[in-house]
Amino acid sequence: MIMQMKKYMLDLRIVENVRLHERAFLLRLTAEKPLPAMVAGQFVQVRIDGSPQTFLRRPISVNYVDKQRNTLWLLVQIAGDGTRWLSERLSGDIINVILPLGNGFTIPFGNTGDSLLLIGGGVGVAPLLFLGETLKSAGFKPIFLLGGRSKNDILQLPDFQRIGTIFITTEDGSAGEKGFVTNHSILREGRFGKIYTCGPKPMMLAVAHFAKENGIDCEVSLENMMACGIGACLCCVEKTVKGNLCVCIEGPVFNINQLTWQI
Repeated sequence: MIMQMKKYMLDLRIVENVRLHERAFLLRLTAEKPLPAMVAGQFVQVRIDGSPQTFLRRPISVNYVDKQRNTLWLLVQIAGDGTRWLSERLSGDIINVILPLGNGFTIPFGNTGDSLLLIGGGVGVAPLLFLGETLKSAGFKPIFLLGGRSKNDILQLPDFQRIGTIFITTEDGSAGEKGFVTNHSILREGRFGKIYTCGPKPMMLAVAHFAKENGIDCEVSLENMMACGIGACLCCVEKTVKGNLCVCIEGPVFNINQLTWQI
């Protein structure tokens, strides 16, 4: 369902730029007026200034919205010139963003006793923090399954811990269970009313396969390449049961039943 929320182009001031990892950092941004309403799973388009190679805006997931402090959090992985430029911004600098874009996760109605599992890999955990807070506010007790190559890749752990129960996998075994998130014992031992996931596509495919095999409703947040954020450039098209759809306006969140993945 398309939310049709009003979109804004705003100059936001950096409150803090925190390096979390050699390839990841957290921006906390604020505005003079209250920030527009946003929902978990939506994203923003950030303008990158000062370079002819970065004339396209960069899509970044909404990591968290702190209404009390009027701050928007963006968890960013350094992947090229644009994100490297962002990583070098300082407190007090202004960046221009368009927000909110896309459609978010679906919040269940009814039994708040259901176990809801949120699975993220690497920087793909970004939208799950705000989702977990939203689910907690709705009366649910979210369970997080976070994966990375090593313990250093498990980002924002204290923030996730204050929201719900945490399980971890690392490929090198330096934290939690050794292996991939889809091999964690919680998947064999737990019963879940719904699964949400975001991260590398192979991981999401494996999670979707597990959910379908076990009859569990599942939503995925796709990370297709996006340039415009408004459905004009068509570079983020995803094949669905309804035909080719632009992830930036129909997603980025989809129920796996909408997708044509071979799961």
